[in-house]
Amino acid sequence: MLDIRQIPILNDNYVYLVREPGGCVAVVDPAGVTPILREAERLGWTITHILNTHHHPDHVGGNVELKWLTKCEIVGPAADPQRIPGMDIKVADGDLFKFGTEQAEVFFVPGHTRGHIAYWFKDSAALFCGDTLFSIGCGRLFEGTPEEMWTSLLRLRQLPPETRVYCAHEYTESNIRFALTVEPDNRALRRRAAEVRELRSKGLPTVPSRLGEEIEANPFLRADVPALQAAMAMSGRNPVDVFAAVRRQKDAF
Repeated sequence: MLDIRQIPILNDNYVYLVREPGGCVAVVDPAGVTPILREAERLGWTITHILNTHHHPDHVGGNVELKWLTKCEIVGPAADPQRIPGMDIKVADGDLFKFGTEQAEVFFVPGHTRGHIAYWFKDSAALFCGDTLFSIGCGRLFEGTPEEMWTSLLRLRQLPPETRVYCAHEYTESNIRFALTVEPDNRALRRRAAEVRELRSKGLPTVPSRLGEEIEANPFLRADVPALQAAMAMSGRNPVDVFAAVRRQKDAF
């Protein structure tokens, strides 16, 4: 099993330090350097890899300096090689990236950006999905279409419900406020809202969440669900259209 440590950084980012039993250590989406090195030193871990999901500065900002300091290898999306600083290893949809004694399946999940990928460690039930899927939310469509993003989310939705969703931002409170305007009677969503209020009142993270909970409560995973379609007054419509409508409402929220 992977040993996963969560590092808050910047305003609301999460970076993950991930160690496999053989001693390889990856940094997922390094937004900076100092907090990551400090935590690795505290744990006695030697960084061997960086796993990038996409090119935004709050995900690759620490790449070059970390590589220079640790001699690690940088893994990133083959579809976006020019925008991942220092990338050594290109991975594409369906690839199995060998990480010491573990391996990650790579999913191509465009929508937020045109080259976005996610890493699924099946044996550890851990999904590192960057800004594609958030707890009770999804990323803005900066470079992709609603159809691309909906297709990407459907692929992630098909993973086992016990999968832990390690997204890259602490957005859950604001996502829930919006989601309750869409589906105020969703019991799973209301349960999640109460849980999140309790966690945040104690200064605790709401991430990771469980995929099964997201499927029941996250409106962006529910565009083909009759209850969500009815709540949007779009019963029987193409799920892509329903998803696009929810996304437009969130963008203006």
